[in-house]
Amino acid sequence: MERYVFAAAIRTFKGRTLFRPFTVVTVSGGRHEVDHAEAILERDGVALFAGPGGVPVIFDHQGVSEFIGDLAAQPAGD
Repeated sequence: MERYVFAAAIRTFKGRTLFRPFTVVTVSGGRHEVDHAEAILERDGVALFAGPGGVPVIFDHQGVSEFIGDLAAQPAGD
């Protein structure tokens, strides 16, 4: 995934007025459900996710195949 697409997707999912969980799918098949906007940080194409129990997960734009979440159902103003 291109770095700018990766960063924009994370910003968009995190920044929704009404946060809804989304899933990060890695190229190796791993799935990480981001259940809180403050549980993920991104900088320069690398993300740090604090998973359940505070377990850290690090991934980069090259290791992510897709984001799963409903951006189409955003309320007006998002």
